[in-house]
Amino acid sequence: MKNILITGGAGFIGSHVVRLFVNKYPESTIVNFDNLTYAGNLLNLTDIENKKNYHFVKGDIVDGEAVFALFEKYGFDQVVHLAAESHVDRSIANPMAFVHTNVIGTVNLLNAAKHFWKHGNNNRFYHISTDEVYGSLGEEGLFTEETPYDPRSPYSASKASSDHFVRAYHHTFGLPVVLSNCSNNYGANQFPEKLIPLFINNIIHKKPLPVYGKGENVRDWLYVIDHAEAIDLILRKGTTGETYNIGGHNEWKNIDLIRLLCTIMDEKLGRAPGTSEGLITYVKDRAGHDLRYAIDAGKVESELGWKPTVTFEEGLRKTADWYLSNAEWLRQVTSGDYLQYYRKQYEER
Repeated sequence: MKNILITGGAGFIGSHVVRLFVNKYPESTIVNFDNLTYAGNLLNLTDIENKKNYHFVKGDIVDGEAVFALFEKYGFDQVVHLAAESHVDRSIANPMAFVHTNVIGTVNLLNAAKHFWKHGNNNRFYHISTDEVYGSLGEEGLFTEETPYDPRSPYSASKASSDHFVRAYHHTFGLPVVLSNCSNNYGANQFPEKLIPLFINNIIHKKPLPVYGKGENVRDWLYVIDHAEAIDLILRKGTTGETYNIGGHNEWKNIDLIRLLCTIMDEKLGRAPGTSEGLITYVKDRAGHDLRYAIDAGKVESELGWKPTVTFEEGLRKTADWYLSNAEWLRQVTSGDYLQYYRKQYEER
């Protein structure tokens, strides 16, 4: 029996982790701490919201007093830290928001853990990060856990900083930590500013599909449920102080991914082949757009036995099916109606 804090648990990856933990560990108390910003959505968790071992607390990790009060109330044994600003385009427009949440918020959590965890024998602070901290690869090679950091965007710089703080608290104060850096996630419940859900939504409504540059940037794609399973495994069996890279063995050029998605969507929507591909529109490239990310996940595979179980085409079809079957969720998210629901819900409390 443990008390586990999951930050950012109403977000995309966080909601899948919360669901897995609530269902898999019924004797443990799972607390979801989320500020319900634009990407946090309690509609992601309606299937488990009434479980006895699940508790939601609305709050901001930037609020140090709120974080300390939460630790004092629940006596957490473990922290799974997922709360973050994560969209590169937003970080270019407003870097300070990423400094506040990703850096200061992380340090607030570290300070609380350091204060309340006096012995640390059963404690663990698990910090989830991104492969973007490593910078950009050429046409060959893979990111390993030893790859030097070389962040290129305000987003990746803020995540790199938070990673360094987590390691510093381990080495300076002996805080029991573990870290992971993952590749691009995709799957159900992802906020439609990210490539795959954005393009699914645009295809449904026959809107343009904006492709940066020539679409030749390469990303490694990881199915979100595979990632949640890896997080569970690393939390339980990872070596304290170590970092694990989590990748999907799915390198795709953006334009090739988009064309595959267009083919799948035409098939599922009963449209003539090539209909959706005709929506592709090339736009000016993103500032500082990294060419290629690719992860060597050999360490987590050899040490802990984790491997991705879902192929990319299988995962992409499952993802398309979910968005097509959850049109109301997509409508509420794209319209912002769900934010009104939250305001009303908390005003009535």
